[in-house]
Amino acid sequence: MSIRIPGPQLGSSIPFKHLGGKGHGGRKGVGASLNLTALVDMMTMLVVFLLMTFSSTGEILMVQKGLVLPDAQNEKALLRAPLVTITMDAITFNGDPVGDPRAIMVDTSIEWKIVDLYERLKAEQIKFEESYMSTANKAEMDSIRGYLILQADKNVDSKVLNRVMKTAYGDPGKPLYPNIMFAVNQRKRR
Repeated sequence: MSIRIPGPQLGSSIPFKHLGGKGHGGRKGVGASLNLTALVDMMTMLVVFLLMTFSSTGEILMVQKGLVLPDAQNEKALLRAPLVTITMDAITFNGDPVGDPRAIMVDTSIEWKIVDLYERLKAEQIKFEESYMSTANKAEMDSIRGYLILQADKNVDSKVLNRVMKTAYGDPGKPLYPNIMFAVNQRKRR
């Protein structure tokens, strides 16, 4: 005994006019036209937004409110590196507060490091080395290891700046960040 579908079939024995006529012969196409104008407009606006947001080097270095960078005549492009910012009110590491410049100014101890900053820098270095352990490119890892960007207000006292730099350098036997780059305003040459 063969298997068959019982009863009348829609489209063959029962005409269904809005599907395209009678029987199997009058089928409508199911293709639809796609309006690409809105898609092109959206992609153009996205590209313009991204071009305006990123700098030409691809590096985004935000200057905190109240921070006045010193001017410099000889400058090089900054590498991607951890960022320490020193304002008159706070010392931050990648945006997180790690110290108070006012407390450092009144501190008379012989302590050479800022403990919170030192711990964060050490953790960042370990994270960096673990991320590059998976890649076999040791030459690339050695070329960017130990770089730190220091963004300091030009009115910060030298005692605070010296303490941050000693903390970033770390132990004399095994330095954490021996290559410190200063973020400055580009002064126009005459």
